[in-house]
Amino acid sequence: MSEQHNNQFFFDKPLELVVAPKPKRVRKPLTATGGVIIGALVASLVGGGIAVGGYYLGTAPTPVVVNRSENLNWVSAVASAALPSVVTIKVGDATSGGSGSGVFLTSSGYILTNTHVVTLDGATKNPTIEVQTFDKRTYTAKVVGTDPMNDLAVVKISGPISFTPITFADSSKLNVGDPVVAIGAPLDLPGTVTTGIVSALDRTISVANSSAPSDGTGLQLWSGSGTAPVSLRVIQTDAAINPGNSGGALVDSNGKLIGINVAIASTGSSTSGQSGNIGVGFSIPSNVAKRIANEIVATGKASHGLLGALVTDQPFNKSSSVSFSVGALIKQVTAGGPAATAGLQAGDIVTKFNGEVIQAAGDLTAAVRWEAAGAKASVEILRSGQSQTLSLTLGNLALAK
Repeated sequence: MSEQHNNQFFFDKPLELVVAPKPKRVRKPLTATGGVIIGALVASLVGGGIAVGGYYLGTAPTPVVVNRSENLNWVSAVASAALPSVVTIKVGDATSGGSGSGVFLTSSGYILTNTHVVTLDGATKNPTIEVQTFDKRTYTAKVVGTDPMNDLAVVKISGPISFTPITFADSSKLNVGDPVVAIGAPLDLPGTVTTGIVSALDRTISVANSSAPSDGTGLQLWSGSGTAPVSLRVIQTDAAINPGNSGGALVDSNGKLIGINVAIASTGSSTSGQSGNIGVGFSIPSNVAKRIANEIVATGKASHGLLGALVTDQPFNKSSSVSFSVGALIKQVTAGGPAATAGLQAGDIVTKFNGEVIQAAGDLTAAVRWEAAGAKASVEILRSGQSQTLSLTLGNLALAK
């Protein structure tokens, strides 16, 4: 059901494409544009000291080190604004451990991160989790809920203070070429800030499923061996993202969240046991992350749309073993399901979903899983060479298991 590539996407694994390398410590960026004045930033960059067990010893450290205030730029401002909303996450069980990043959703301590961070790439369902904020306060955390379908999870900490929630931007307004800043703790280097641009939008990648043991998520309509892979529709960026960035923030020039860092591409040439940045990183768009996060906070889980059809790639040249895909071919529809009710048939080629171009089966799967159960959707198809658009109401993936 997903595209195959010579490279692979993976969760913090060496020598392959990494699903958002686990974010490590992150500091939050502020913005110099959109009304944030760099001059005002200078006055705020004071302080020092550390904190233990969630309590300060001395005054709070500043988010960003500034040695020459006269040379502050927009990146310094963005970093200063966003760093207080980004955290480092340490996860362990009896046999292994890892780290990643997250962003504050609320002042009460709800934090958004990746599922693969809190499950150690799907290895544990009973993790011990610690969270450290930019000012070195450390807290224990508990998992509120996970969404392996979109590789997002929410954890919760409690403390004697109010935390600084990240501000969400509208990811549907992004343009290719927009400047971005990635914040995280790559390779165990907390508070790392890197810059780049939006390299591509609506990119679909296929990653390993990070469901916790005994979690059947992702098995629906999967006929292969093992746990079904997950298709993600992502933002592509050339901002340096490395293992340890997973769950961290990708922000715009105003310091607002546009994506949750989730994966990197790799040439597979590393011999050190961990792949590194080659300028191709991926983030889950903020609009999707916001919906999933809100549902998990409210109910402990997220809903996903269900099309009720088995799909595969539609090759441009059917006689070639290597060919571009030109849509998602419907192989089978479920009787009484959303697709069948809307009039979709086996043999139809889906070319657009909610106005977005569908080039392969993975594109359609990711687009459907973006939507909540019961959402309205439009599907453009080719049938016998003729184009037509159908409207449907998505089903609930959870009820189909």
